[in-house]
Amino acid sequence: MKIVVLNGSPKGEISVTMQYVAYIRKKFPGHTYEIFNVAQDIRKIEKDTAVWNTIVGSIRSADLVLWAFPLYYLVVCSQYKRFIELIFERKAQDVFAGTYAASLSTSIHFFDQTAHAYIHAVSDDLGMKYLGFYSAEMKDLLSEVEQKRLETFASLLFTAVQETCPVQRENAPLVWPNYTYVPGTEHEPLDTGTKKVVILTDADGNSPNLAAMTDRLLKIFPGPVEMINLHDVNIRGGCLGCCQCGYNNTCVYNDGYTDFFKNRLVPADIIIMAGSVHDRYLSSTWKQFFDRSFFNGHTPGLGGKQIGFVIAGPLHQIPSLKETLVAWADNGGCHAQFVTDEVTDSGELDALLDALAVRLVHCAEAGYIPPRTFYAIGGHKIFRDNIYAGMRFVFQADYRYYQEHGMFDFPQADLKTRLLNAILIPLTKIPGFRKKVFADMKHHMIEPFGPVLRNACPETPD
Repeated sequence: MKIVVLNGSPKGEISVTMQYVAYIRKKFPGHTYEIFNVAQDIRKIEKDTAVWNTIVGSIRSADLVLWAFPLYYLVVCSQYKRFIELIFERKAQDVFAGTYAASLSTSIHFFDQTAHAYIHAVSDDLGMKYLGFYSAEMKDLLSEVEQKRLETFASLLFTAVQETCPVQRENAPLVWPNYTYVPGTEHEPLDTGTKKVVILTDADGNSPNLAAMTDRLLKIFPGPVEMINLHDVNIRGGCLGCCQCGYNNTCVYNDGYTDFFKNRLVPADIIIMAGSVHDRYLSSTWKQFFDRSFFNGHTPGLGGKQIGFVIAGPLHQIPSLKETLVAWADNGGCHAQFVTDEVTDSGELDALLDALAVRLVHCAEAGYIPPRTFYAIGGHKIFRDNIYAGMRFVFQADYRYYQEHGMFDFPQADLKTRLLNAILIPLTKIPGFRKKVFADMKHHMIEPFGPVLRNACPETPD
């Protein structure tokens, strides 16, 4: 059986992900494996037709395509994303159609599910027969138990291909809005006071609706609003995964990205991020923006901002895309709101854009950031534990930040709760005590809120 591995690591063969592929090759030597470092070689693939033809030629004769990648900001890296875009731009879907596919990733399990959901949907759009994924924690391969699990996954995968297992498509084809947005009567310009507004876009002339939406927003906000096109920012390339920024938050690239981020985005109170759907995500340009912000490590580089996502295309048909954007904002300590052109007409979109602008200003004036959800709370615990332990040596800047901001909030540090548990849990072994406590548990749960409610006073109208 011929297996083509599309390596999504910018580090090529010197990547953790490829060690898992190497292990599979060692355990199953009877197959033919051909590996293409498509993320690392993306510039060459874009420019050299011969390189591109070699890759698609190999895929055309493959029995199985394995998408193998590390996680970069909840999905794949921008270089891998760009390779996927090229497949559609160069109309090479037929090369992939009918071929079996699976995906393999390495990460610390922070939104690995959205990355695999993305690859699954792309595989469906390419007409491939997707057989599932294997999501490994980076160090799993060092465990004999996990080695066995990986062997079992590969064995079952290869058997399914050899037995030509039928596969049902799970992701329906995307349906795009079929009208051209023409802004109507302009909203009266908003008074943003001292609040700084930035509109960040990747518009390249291919999405009239995206351009029209940002034009309307420019007119809603008064003079201080700044419009920035990502294509005009000096960004030399995507994140390399080198982790050199881990020591002091200094990126290995010497380009304009860090200065742009620190001096044009960080001072803003409101950032509107405008993009259009490309395959099952935004563009690789937007992905590059998110990836490169990793020079901040696992700290909230834009914490406290009001974020407006203005998206052209079928966002609501791609739940994993919206999930990644909400999770990005939530983990960054931001407040995200959305508007898309998935509406019936221009008048409805006018009203939605106007309302978005008003809400962003009101929330900025109130300094409102919603309570954290599972996305941020779960993410914090994953990052906290890893930065305290195995990742501390590499991400020393993160460790210092977490120390300074009291983010090593392990439950064992809560001495009061530990003391109460030490006293009360043994008492519950006494049947009478246990019966009395649990019989009135509902009242015990709300008792601490009594003083708060008694002291609460209604707001006095101005």
